[in-house]
Amino acid sequence: MRKFLAGGVAALALVTAGIAQAEPVKIGVITTLSGGGAGLGVDMRDAFQLAIKQSGNSEIELVVEDDAQKPELAVQIAEKMIQSDKVDLMTGIIWSNLAMAVVPNAVAQDVIYLSPNAGPSALAGANCHPNYFNVAYQNDNFHEAMGEYDNKDYKKTFILAPNYPAGKDALTGFKRYYKGELAGEVYTQVGQTDYAAEIAEIRASGADSVYFFLPGGMGIAFMKQYAQSGVAIPVTGPGFSFSQDVLPAIGDAALGVKNSGTWAKDLDNPANKAFVEAFQKEYNRLPSIYAAQSWDTANLILSAIGKASVKDKDAFRAALKEADFASVRGKFKFNTNNHPIQDIYVTEVVKEGDVLTNKIIATAFTDHGDAYADKCSM
Repeated sequence: MRKFLAGGVAALALVTAGIAQAEPVKIGVITTLSGGGAGLGVDMRDAFQLAIKQSGNSEIELVVEDDAQKPELAVQIAEKMIQSDKVDLMTGIIWSNLAMAVVPNAVAQDVIYLSPNAGPSALAGANCHPNYFNVAYQNDNFHEAMGEYDNKDYKKTFILAPNYPAGKDALTGFKRYYKGELAGEVYTQVGQTDYAAEIAEIRASGADSVYFFLPGGMGIAFMKQYAQSGVAIPVTGPGFSFSQDVLPAIGDAALGVKNSGTWAKDLDNPANKAFVEAFQKEYNRLPSIYAAQSWDTANLILSAIGKASVKDKDAFRAALKEADFASVRGKFKFNTNNHPIQDIYVTEVVKEGDVLTNKIIATAFTDHGDAYADKCSM
């Protein structure tokens, strides 16, 4: 377990300054810091800690623990944080299967949980909860955007994703907007690193394109093997498959690939420029979408702390719902199910000098919500 106490550093202009009534706030951060998905969790943790540090609020204590991408461990950590550490808020989970294991029990114990990434459909509709806020997206959203965008170029797409809640949401979202034929639909194992069988199936499928969602090390392994296979069928994906944390490992095989997301480093707004500069200065690397979502989560919390006591749950929830913070995504507001309404972009992997990164080339959706909000009774 690691504890991080925010230091007295001058606040960035984009962070809500002037805490109304400073009080101790303890935030439990459960994220993936080891194993194949560690890069995602490290970016989440680093951005969150930096945002708190930049705020200058020395009354915020972070209790950070590694879930090692294991649902049973995440559950144990969550219970310890709630029962022993007495955290006021929780955040940090990257993977949807871990979120499904932790979030329902946490919010039932009257702990407010803010997701910086995982957005399973099961928590967006009938099982929504006033204590659950998703500051990232609903899982289907990025895939809906690429399904819509791919309509203009492709007629027969092969789709694949891992067999867990986010993977199922991914392909559901893609199919919701894609109007072409499916050449194949495959669910791989979570953590899989050998894709020879899937690539052989793609080769024989007659597909004119491949859409895949394989985050972290899974996507790195797939793209390297795909490039080596000589299969020339073009690929597209969500931003997770081509995020800043994995691009160096994929290499030039990612060049030109179009992918979708709510954020890119070239989004032209003051909050984003300050965020990218601060993150790069602190960590000597470019931030990923996981870092951007985590930064926004931290700044949303900071804005709410400036308006209400975390001990007054009704007032604090209302302050969170206002979303009165400078998002790196520009426009941001909560839907009726406490999930975002936001713009979603299409980006292309480019090389700037020797660095692979993403550049925005189109807007797929404006003010896009999710397909489950009308089933939420809040």
